[in-house]
Amino acid sequence: MAIVGAFMVPHPPMIVPEIGRGGEKQVQATIDAYEHVADMIAELKPETIIISSPHSVMYADYFHISPGRGAKGSFADFGVPFVEFEEEYDSELADRLAGLCASKNFPAGTMGQRNRELDHGTMVPLWFIEKKYKDFKLVRTGLSGLDLIKHYEYGMLIRQTVEALDRRVVFVASGDLSHKLQTYGPYGFAEEGPEYDKRIMDVCGHARFKELFDFDESFCDKAAECGHRSFVIMAGALDGTAVEATQYSHEDVTGVGYGICSFIPQGSDDSRKFLDAKLADEESELQAKKDKSDAYVRLARASVEYFVNNQTQMAMPADVPAELTDTRAGAFVSIHKFGKLRGCIGTIAPTRKNLAEEIIKNAVSASSEDPRFEPIEPDELKWLDITVDVLGDAERIDSKDALDVKRYGVIVESGYKRGLLLPDLDGVDTVEQQIDIACRKAGIPEGSNIDLYRFEVVRHY
Repeated sequence: MAIVGAFMVPHPPMIVPEIGRGGEKQVQATIDAYEHVADMIAELKPETIIISSPHSVMYADYFHISPGRGAKGSFADFGVPFVEFEEEYDSELADRLAGLCASKNFPAGTMGQRNRELDHGTMVPLWFIEKKYKDFKLVRTGLSGLDLIKHYEYGMLIRQTVEALDRRVVFVASGDLSHKLQTYGPYGFAEEGPEYDKRIMDVCGHARFKELFDFDESFCDKAAECGHRSFVIMAGALDGTAVEATQYSHEDVTGVGYGICSFIPQGSDDSRKFLDAKLADEESELQAKKDKSDAYVRLARASVEYFVNNQTQMAMPADVPAELTDTRAGAFVSIHKFGKLRGCIGTIAPTRKNLAEEIIKNAVSASSEDPRFEPIEPDELKWLDITVDVLGDAERIDSKDALDVKRYGVIVESGYKRGLLLPDLDGVDTVEQQIDIACRKAGIPEGSNIDLYRFEVVRHY
């Protein structure tokens, strides 16, 4: 046996009548679709239901699998503690999945549980399912802050575990869509909100899962979606499988998007091995960038690769252009992998004999000393996208009005604390955001008196 069905569902607590108290009727189309999905699951008679939930335990760099024999939960946080759940876990499947991940050095497992109670992203789907079918065990997993490719790989490992145990399994990808669809909604409106919902329903409604990788992280953040990574895990669990996809509903009347689709496996299909296709595209695009990169980026890349492979800083190459050896300046080296930041370290002002040495040292630091990330491993090198920002002189300014988020970087100072943010960064659209992030990086409390400086950069690709 294997995964016999997969479903994309939302999790608004107000859809439960005891919580909505009549308000749930405004999303009746979603309720009707949910009831139909519950009927389908009952007909499939799974031994195990796996639910991926954005509201389960979540870490930046680790997928949490709920451990133990089971868990309880209720909607007490939503004013109805008498709507309760007590679920038995498929502990064998969970443990086998954790073991498989450990054997492949993949960051997932049962460690680090902070709260064993069921979350509403799990309980809302269960509320519908268990009205129709209860003869199953549960596996609950969270998402992570890792890139979409890791989420897809995680889904593939889930499928591998399911097949090894010969389980009959249904996968439920719990997740709301954009939270910024209406001005009257609880989160307001952003133009990215309706665009996200339109795109995700088109992609999932036609099971074009490869396109799930094309949703830029900044775009998803602006749309304030909650389920995208959950849907990607589900897609990974269906890698290489032909599916019959059906869209049942999409509603945005509350200001939050609710979408429901089903995916019923129809057999193997090598043309739907979307991770292989994505990695081939990524490798081709990165090679094209490498072929076009200038001397600044080539030097940074050489420094990163040499250090990661040899754990020591390389000597100055003989062919470095004079513009790098005859100049002194501060420089930042930024490293991205699959669209997510992997390391960024730099210097505000020159600290080395020349710019070439500045880049070499900062490339080493970005790959190994950024406290937000683990050091880069050799098998990651082929997937790295590297840029170099060379900083101009900083000038003090009297007001934020002298800033331009696209043109100028900002330095904030308060006492001995100093923070910097480069210009023209994805997801940083206003001067206020720029200053706030720089202050947080420096540990400057909100409301502190700050001095402002601006600088320009030349960005090398």
